Amino acid sequence: MDNIKRFEDQPIRTAWDEEKEEWYFSVSDVVEILSESKDVKQYIKKMRSRDPELSLKWGTICTPVKMIAADGKLRKINAADTEGILRIIQSIPSKKAEL
Repeated sequence: MDNIKRFEDQPIRTAWDEEKEEWYFSVSDVVEILSESKDVKQYIKKMRSRDPELSLKWGTICTPVKMIAADGKLRKINAADTEGILRIIQSIPSKKAEL
């Protein structure tokens, strides 16, 4: 089941994993909102280069999950569960991330 959550009225794509009984959040949506970056892909690359521990565990933290993409099609999007998304948020220097 796909869902849209909101943070400060901005959408965050989510997906519920029935088997694991946990939510997955679109990494790019969360990073874009908190960093206010115009180029979220480049921001994530820089964020990973600044935080070697995060980069080392990226493949474990992020999981491709089917969500609605910007073009309206169902695509695999890098997503993280609650623990993973909180770890990613720790690497974003932002007042919004401190809320």
